Amino acid sequence: MSSKNKQQTKEKSRKKRKGLLSFFKDERFKVSMGGFLLIFALFLTLSFISYFFTWKSDQSFFDEQKVISGAEVQVENWAGKAGAYFAHNFLYKGFGLPSFSVPFLLFLIGFRFLNIRILPLGKTFRMTITAAVILSVILGYLFENSASILGYGPGGVHGYEMAAWLNAFIGKAGTGFFLGIAVFIYLIFSFESISVIMKRELKQLFYGKKPATQTTTADREESSPEPASTETEEAHPTTVFKTDNKEEKTAAQEDEDIKLTVRHKKEDEDITTGHGTSQQIKDYDPTLDLPSYQLPPLNLLEEHRSDSSNVTKEELVNNKNRIVETLGNYKIRIDKITATIGPTITLYEIVPAPGIRISKIKNLEDDIALSLAALGIRIIAPIPGRGTIGIEVPNLNPETVSMRSIIGSAKFRDTKYDLPLALGKTISNEPYVVDLTRMPHLLVAGATGQGKSVGLNAIITSLLYKKHPAQLKFVLIDPKKVELTVYSKIENHHLAKLPDTEEAIITDTQKVIHTLNSLTIEMDQRYTLLKEAHVRNIKEYNNKFISRRLNPQKGHRYMPYIVLIIDEFADLIMTAGREIEAPLARLAQLARAVGIHLVIATQRPTTNIITGMIKANFPSRIAFRVTSMMDSRTILDTPGANQLIGRGDMLITSGSDLIRLQCAFIDTGEIDKITGHISSQKGYDGPHLLPEYVDESSSERGEADLNKRDEIFEEAARLVVQNQQGSTSLIQRKFSIGYNRAGRIVDQLEAAGIVGPFEGSKARQVLVNDEYTLEQLLNELSTTNRQ
Repeated sequence: MSSKNKQQTKEKSRKKRKGLLSFFKDERFKVSMGGFLLIFALFLTLSFISYFFTWKSDQSFFDEQKVISGAEVQVENWAGKAGAYFAHNFLYKGFGLPSFSVPFLLFLIGFRFLNIRILPLGKTFRMTITAAVILSVILGYLFENSASILGYGPGGVHGYEMAAWLNAFIGKAGTGFFLGIAVFIYLIFSFESISVIMKRELKQLFYGKKPATQTTTADREESSPEPASTETEEAHPTTVFKTDNKEEKTAAQEDEDIKLTVRHKKEDEDITTGHGTSQQIKDYDPTLDLPSYQLPPLNLLEEHRSDSSNVTKEELVNNKNRIVETLGNYKIRIDKITATIGPTITLYEIVPAPGIRISKIKNLEDDIALSLAALGIRIIAPIPGRGTIGIEVPNLNPETVSMRSIIGSAKFRDTKYDLPLALGKTISNEPYVVDLTRMPHLLVAGATGQGKSVGLNAIITSLLYKKHPAQLKFVLIDPKKVELTVYSKIENHHLAKLPDTEEAIITDTQKVIHTLNSLTIEMDQRYTLLKEAHVRNIKEYNNKFISRRLNPQKGHRYMPYIVLIIDEFADLIMTAGREIEAPLARLAQLARAVGIHLVIATQRPTTNIITGMIKANFPSRIAFRVTSMMDSRTILDTPGANQLIGRGDMLITSGSDLIRLQCAFIDTGEIDKITGHISSQKGYDGPHLLPEYVDESSSERGEADLNKRDEIFEEAARLVVQNQQGSTSLIQRKFSIGYNRAGRIVDQLEAAGIVGPFEGSKARQVLVNDEYTLEQLLNELSTTNRQ
């Protein structure tokens, strides 16, 4: 029983510790503690500042040792009795003026609780506290006869007493010398560049070297994310320097002129130079891969204006009168009616008289449409947050919303969204811009000819106008083979594809399956990098990589956003079904955090196409006009899409309210101009390659025949061993061969024991560690073949 009781006691204590730990990790505790510390720091700052003006009048209470909490005691400190108490103990009894470091450190801790990092906490604490102690003694030493300043002087009791003790122990001159050395040591340990400067100056003094002046001939740090060498030896940059006699020399030749020192903190690397100033290495800029790339200009887009698109006052009055008349026929009185004119429809907002049931008005939708002789009448009862009932009536002469008017708007131009989509205009004629990363996936549906393809073009165009090719890649799937082919010209800039495919626009169903599975491999690889970098999403990871706190030599890389666009999802489901839906479900559930976003379009919004799984992972949906209420419910979970008027009239939802928009129009000629502008500029050597995917279920790999080795087998083997990377795509890129041939070479390498077997999403393991062992193995193979 005793052992059982001990076990129960241990279990209780473990649960208690776990509960206490979860309490401290609770976000509410962090916010509360952070807020408290910030307020307390402000309180201390106020009391310290007040002490300069009130210390004389308040000092008598402490000299007479009165209990300041008593009601009869009155103090003049601006922060009251508590403020007077803290100020007295810190500024008078403590460290004097350096006590201002206390609220400073409290500010840092408070912000850290709120997940705001201003300065490194540990190092700042050490430097600040040490500086406060040294500065307090220095002030006590310098102002030993200035007791009228804050009582014991600006160094407080601590500074005064320590300075007096040092004066008595080593004399006044010795104290000054000791404090000077203390400051010097503090600076050496706090700022590493000072030691580098001293070393250089001493060499110049004794050896007569003249310091070189650096000229900015090239900035190789900007063109590569590789950080400086992480060896403990001093690194020698290859930047060219210019001396007084105009001769050029490299830093490797004149290693005493400048040195680089590397400071390590986990994986973070800061680089400082020895020219008397400390400067952090410049941030990595991914756009420098294509430094001359220019985003498409606005003048590539057209206005598409129409002179007859204005809504006349006569039209507004007629519609208002007919609405009032129709409602009056059913004894529904209204107190007020207002109109908001949009590009395609006009919203009439009515305020019904007291006692009128909303459902009664809602049921008159068809009657109002009949009286107005108009299609697409939609009643919103009530309009959320406005206390009115809305009746949307199509305009007689609808306005075409040009893509240029949205792209050129201040809302799109000044947006800070990561992936901004310029979709169109609202009923109030406001540009509608959303962030795809917050959606994070988008389902687009609509009947044939209602604007779905134009909507996809608007989405792609929005991103092309905002993102550099290094920041964004598209995976375009077009089973119909005609809708997205216009974007094939930007293959070497913005498109991504499988290593073994010739066309960047994917049309074959089997290739679609491989591509989706390849994207899941890419997703898994990105999650591994996020885990190693100790971050939660792509934005945090890229920020850390840009600031050079992640080492590319350890596999880290800048991650572009990847947007997968499927033009006709229904065709893929009809032909492949589960093989398409399974990887798509994984991507929809997990890919958002690693910057992979999905845009799926279909013209058949039926329940067997848009399944529950799809709807659950696509909360953001766009519906163009559909033919039935059932289709509208399938897309939006509510009627409404069946009442649209077509030609770009659409509804968008993000899981709550429906918003009616007129989609921005862009024609094929404009897209051709944009892709022509992009393709005319220097691009990458090829499209962005996705991870290779091997469908083991569809094709069994045969045993490779080593007697019929490929003619570049030995070169490929040396390449794999040198890079320690058993990748088909590596061999394909280096030797400019097809994917199938590169795959056969990898099979031969596996049969020869140079690489390991296929391991799904993982790269093949290289079994040979050095080139000497490889050469022995290749000689044995050659000998075996001759025999």
